[in-house]
Amino acid sequence: LTLTLPPNLTAWTGFDALAHNIEALCSPLFHPLAEGIAMEGIRLIHDSLIGAYSDGQNLLARSNMMCASLMGATAFQKGLGAVHSLSHPVGGLYNTHHGLLNAIFLPTVLRYNKPYINNKMTRLARYINLANPGVQAIIDWIESLQLKSNTPRTLAEIGIDETDASIIGARAFSDPSTSTNPRPLTANDCTALFKSALHGDCSLIPKTQTVS
Repeated sequence: LTLTLPPNLTAWTGFDALAHNIEALCSPLFHPLAEGIAMEGIRLIHDSLIGAYSDGQNLLARSNMMCASLMGATAFQKGLGAVHSLSHPVGGLYNTHHGLLNAIFLPTVLRYNKPYINNKMTRLARYINLANPGVQAIIDWIESLQLKSNTPRTLAEIGIDETDASIIGARAFSDPSTSTNPRPLTANDCTALFKSALHGDCSLIPKTQTVS
């Protein structure tokens, strides 16, 4: 059924599956089974997303991506995080594709969470054979996927502006996914993350001095 899915929707739904798996892995809740499922789901995406995007008739790549999607949906019983907290209100206000929003928010949120997820992201980077394992290696890989799939990297590229920034921040803070983000969030943090993803400006990401 996915063989005729257009390339852009193939990429965006693939990023949706990736966000589910990564946020489940990063959730601080204890669920080793879900973590294992998420790790393997990410590996399948690493191996197959660009293949499915480049050649929609690639049955192996399509099958792997469907498995990865199912695995993400299974794994996120462990929880999600700020990627979804932000994507939900933006999608509601702007009627924007959920997977596309996840793709844009994912690098920003990983940078925000970086001190809290380094051990897990180092383990993940080793599992999918990335050089210099760590959070930055995962971010670099995700941003390479964006480039290879012609996926927008900022909210401004898809016509969003700062008009509703405070509303989005408040709604993101009250989203259920916020409670399982590995680094605690305030409404102001959520607003700052929205603005960072809007402009592609990493300097807007709130800094942290303490790791719990």
